Amino acid sequence: MKFPKFEDYILFENENILVVNKPPFLSSLDDRDGGGLNMLRLAKQYSPDAQICHRLDRETSGALVIAKNPETYRLVSMQFEHRKVKKVYHAIINGTHIFENLHVDLPILNLGNKNVAISKQHGKPAKTIFNSIQYFKHYTLVECMPITGRMHQIRIHLASQRACIAGDELYGGEPIFLSGIKKGYRIGKDQEELPIMKRFALHAKQITFHIDENTEMTFEAPYPKDFETLLKLLNKFDS
Repeated sequence: MKFPKFEDYILFENENILVVNKPPFLSSLDDRDGGGLNMLRLAKQYSPDAQICHRLDRETSGALVIAKNPETYRLVSMQFEHRKVKKVYHAIINGTHIFENLHVDLPILNLGNKNVAISKQHGKPAKTIFNSIQYFKHYTLVECMPITGRMHQIRIHLASQRACIAGDELYGGEPIFLSGIKKGYRIGKDQEELPIMKRFALHAKQITFHIDENTEMTFEAPYPKDFETLLKLLNKFDS
């Protein structure tokens, strides 16, 4: 997959910090094998001392904070550690679900190999707040506000409510096909229909934090093309 220039992702920049709109299918950091392109490598080409302050899953798009020097990295990292950063994600989930300030407080256990599970006995505390934004016939657009920052937290907390993220097959989510929402839509006999969105439908929409000791700012990341297209099709054929 070909990605645009790093500069095209930048939402905000000053002498200390970068906020970028991470595209899907690009890891935040080096994978275990150390190979392949990722946001950290791109950032270091742009600013040699760049450090990623938090991470998003490879398939998750949206707002990502990058420090340009060690002092700023410490400032932002401490805010994440002390839960001072406000994060807002948007997800499209299977089914119609009415969430009104739903607090999910379920401990998460990291099983290794990029897998997690709910474990009240052995898991670490994890809390997410959910609010439904828009309802379709078969899907719901949901706002997700993670208070903690566990791996796959939003994904598994939604799955625990039987509200899996569309396309998140690891946690029981089903992909969305045009034939499933558009009446009379057919594909050719020998053709294989692909999902409208070729990943799970999760986007880091907004982030609020102190860019320095005195200045708090909020940054919003526009939907990428695939997320925007899916919403347009749901509005057209599933509303």
